[in-house]
Amino acid sequence: MRLLIVRLSAMGDIVHALPLAENARRAGAEVGWLADRAYGALLEGNPSVTRLFLTDTRLWRRRPLAPSAWRRLFALRRELAGFAPQAAIDVQGLWKSAALARLAGAPLIGFDRKTRREPSSSVLIRRQVRVDPSAAHVVDQNLSLLGPLGILAERRHPDARYLLDRSSPAAQDFLARVRRPFALYHPGSARPEKAWGEENYAALAARLADRGLFPAISWGPGDERRAERLSALLPEAVLIPPLDLPGLARVASACAIFIGGDTGPVHLADAVGAPALALFGPRADRRNVPQRNRPYRGAALRYDQTASVESVARKAAEIAETGRTDEPG
Repeated sequence: MRLLIVRLSAMGDIVHALPLAENARRAGAEVGWLADRAYGALLEGNPSVTRLFLTDTRLWRRRPLAPSAWRRLFALRRELAGFAPQAAIDVQGLWKSAALARLAGAPLIGFDRKTRREPSSSVLIRRQVRVDPSAAHVVDQNLSLLGPLGILAERRHPDARYLLDRSSPAAQDFLARVRRPFALYHPGSARPEKAWGEENYAALAARLADRGLFPAISWGPGDERRAERLSALLPEAVLIPPLDLPGLARVASACAIFIGGDTGPVHLADAVGAPALALFGPRADRRNVPQRNRPYRGAALRYDQTASVESVARKAAEIAETGRTDEPG
């Protein structure tokens, strides 16, 4: 069977969908994956993905009537037709993901109206899956989409360690220079409510430095100002250089602990074997709570206005000292 998985973005969501491809491959399926071009590097080299299809939904949003946008759409349709999947899975639950999945011309499986991010897009789904209320974690919810295909979910841990096989000179150079052991702090977030605050990270880093963990700061596009503010508060810390996703994965895999908000880099760190701690703010909504969206094997801590930095430091020190105890199943 040829199966197309459609999860366009974002980093953490793609990580949480990785077990879909792994279980489908183990069941004998040939797996294709359609993703936004910005996240292609996250899926390149995945041994469970036979064909990777990339698209640019931002271009279509910016210039929906541009001839170039339509040419790319028709080219994508030809590529998907060449793959000729026998089934397609819309993991994202949006109009755009469902519409792009339909381009493949295969029966489309997706979440039902109640579970989808854009409920009305359920009209495009031929086989709608109702999520079992006991499936709290987003990985388990995603894996329920394999049910109509008769594929058993034997592997539930997102595993992105294939990224560590990719060369990254910038990451290797950084790791050759940084003091060990080091804690990697990621203060940035695309959503402000997921950011803990640079002052809190600085205070946390000072406490963990007293325990022998040298501070390093992780950042990505859009995180520059937060990283700069944290760096100013931590003169002894080092900033990791600009890295691609395989480079970030390599650096994360070498740290004693990766600490950040509920963001893609934290989930990626967890999936490559780094002891990870995700911090969830008091305004985390239903879709973003530790029970549902924490790193799948790592730890998570929900803080509120009265939570002390010291309590986070104790948890982080425990994780750094014990490391990860469970491996991909």
